Amino acid sequence: MSRRTPLRPPFRPPVDPYVLMLLGTVLLAVLLPASGTAADVAGGASTGAVALLFFLYGARLSAREALDGLRHWRLHATVLAATFVVFPLLGLAAGGLVPAVLTPSLYGGLLFLCLVPSTIQSSIAFTSMARGNVSAAICAGSFSSLAGIVLTPLLAAVLLGRGTGGFSADGLLRIALQLLVPFLAGQLLRRWIAGFLARHRRLLGVVDRGSILLVVYTAFSRGMVAGIWHQVTPVRLGALLLVEAVLLAVMLTLTWYGPERLGFGRADRVAIQFAGSKKSLAAGLPMASVLFGAQASLAVLPLMLFHQLQLMVCAVIAKRRAADPRPVEAAPGSGPARVPAR
Repeated sequence: MSRRTPLRPPFRPPVDPYVLMLLGTVLLAVLLPASGTAADVAGGASTGAVALLFFLYGARLSAREALDGLRHWRLHATVLAATFVVFPLLGLAAGGLVPAVLTPSLYGGLLFLCLVPSTIQSSIAFTSMARGNVSAAICAGSFSSLAGIVLTPLLAAVLLGRGTGGFSADGLLRIALQLLVPFLAGQLLRRWIAGFLARHRRLLGVVDRGSILLVVYTAFSRGMVAGIWHQVTPVRLGALLLVEAVLLAVMLTLTWYGPERLGFGRADRVAIQFAGSKKSLAAGLPMASVLFGAQASLAVLPLMLFHQLQLMVCAVIAKRRAADPRPVEAAPGSGPARVPAR
């Protein structure tokens, strides 16, 4: 009898395809940066894309899910503390690495990375893979994104100071017009457009990713025209990666063992670890374009690198958690849940 050759799983590249698209966009901006009238057009399109992006975020966030999630307030408070307290404190501590390890510009980007809200989609995916509390991960990511619209710009103004223009009325007005107002408009119109959003998830995904690619192209074009890329050398880039690897390792450790000391069960600890240790590229890039202007390219570089790093590391951890022989508690709200497209 002939033996059947077992089917091999399809090859999956170790790098997220979207990260490759981001890198391709950066390369395009390096080779063909927008300048003059083209830069004005790209800047206007980027501003509109950012507003559209946050309008869609507001339209997708269900108020009912948010209210239901308040029952698990201790978990959400823990994730928010990790995202907007522990991360910024670690970012401030990394200031001691300037200028020996990191340039001031790269450190500014690293500190901004520590102020960005958590992710939604990947946190939910990894929590589900690791048999954690999926519903809690959905609410925690949504709360973090909502809080980040206000907290990230304010923390950036306080901690980054002149790099973001401080607390100037003009800067805060721009943030409100580009981020907060579209988000609130999406919330107000949600009841009328929720059905359309549910039927066209793929199209909305294209809008999401296309908007971010446009923001990246505009930011890196400004950096090329301003001539700021001479500040980045391969040695500095390697140092940045090493610092980010240490930062991620520290946060993964704190968000796993810290909740255990606080009395959380395994399912909740999984949700806290994946929601509390990760940063949102989708939310961070538009915010950086508003806050940093011509310096946005260096500001988003650490976030782009951290995004790929967290995906690779968390994928390994999620697979190991899935193989954990210990019984999984029936956590409140755990079980199958619909993952919002983002």
